[in-house]
Amino acid sequence: MVTTRELGKIAEGLAEKHLLKLGYEIKHTNWYYGHLELDIIAQDGDELVIVEVKSRSGIRYEHPSEAVTNGKIKRIVEAADAYIQENNIDLETRFDVITVIFIRQKYELEHFKDAFYPTM
Repeated sequence: MVTTRELGKIAEGLAEKHLLKLGYEIKHTNWYYGHLELDIIAQDGDELVIVEVKSRSGIRYEHPSEAVTNGKIKRIVEAADAYIQENNIDLETRFDVITVIFIRQKYELEHFKDAFYPTM
């Protein structure tokens, strides 16, 4: 049986492949600012894209996107701001969410562009 952490790593790998197929440039994965983490930091043209990846196994539970709460958004935005400051980035920033639902040996991936806006 695959653990939740292992499932998350698999989902992040699938999300990264998805973004690469779309022509995104992956800057960092699993970037930490203290205890805060950004799953994927990418560039899409002239935009910096911060991607939160959420996954679930089966369809019995809430949709993975529902786990991106206001508190989670605040932490993502705080870490993104630190990343931008630390790396002196001057690009428009977009926040995307990619969800992966695993059902048996298959998966369903959804990419939500502009999933939320910073509220800091």
